[in-house]
Amino acid sequence: MTLRANSRLAGVAYIFYLVAGIATMAVRDLPHAVNLLNIITSFCALILGVTLYAITRDQDRDLAMLAMLCRVIEAVPGRGEIYFAVGSTLFAWLLLRGRLIPVALAWLGVAASAGLVVLLAVQSAGVFELGWSSPITWVVWMPMLVFEMTFALWLLTKGVGNTIHTL
Repeated sequence: MTLRANSRLAGVAYIFYLVAGIATMAVRDLPHAVNLLNIITSFCALILGVTLYAITRDQDRDLAMLAMLCRVIEAVPGRGEIYFAVGSTLFAWLLLRGRLIPVALAWLGVAASAGLVVLLAVQSAGVFELGWSSPITWVVWMPMLVFEMTFALWLLTKGVGNTIHTL
C-alpha cells in the first residue's frame, strides 16, 4: 500500500475506533452491543498498528515494530490500555521525529500518550484507582481524545509526509 493509502485507512480506523470506544461506554448495560463494539475496536487497533507501522517504519523500524506490537496486544480482550498508551507514545514520537505531521500535533500526541502511560502505570501499581467519573481521568484522557480526533482528520485530509511543520 502507498503512504497515502495507509494514511487514509489509519484515519478511517481512528474514527471507527473512537466512535466504537465511546459507544461502548454508552451501551455498557447491553452486553451483546458491547461485545460487537469491542470486536470493532479490536480490529481497528490491529489496522492502526499495521498502518501506523507502515507510516513510521522509515523513522526507526525497531520502535515502529514495538509500537505496532503494543497495538496488537491492545487488540486482545482485557486490560490493553497500557499497551495502547505505550504504542501511541512511540508512534507519536516517530511522527514527531520524522516531521510527518505538524509538530504541535505530534507533541500533543507525545504528551497526551506519555501522560496516559504514567496514569495507567500508577493505577496498575495500586497507588489509586480512578473510574471514568473522576475528573483526573478526564483531564488525562481528554488531550488524547483531542489528539486522536485531530490526527484522524489530518490523516484523512492531508496524509503524512508533505505537511507544514507547524499547526
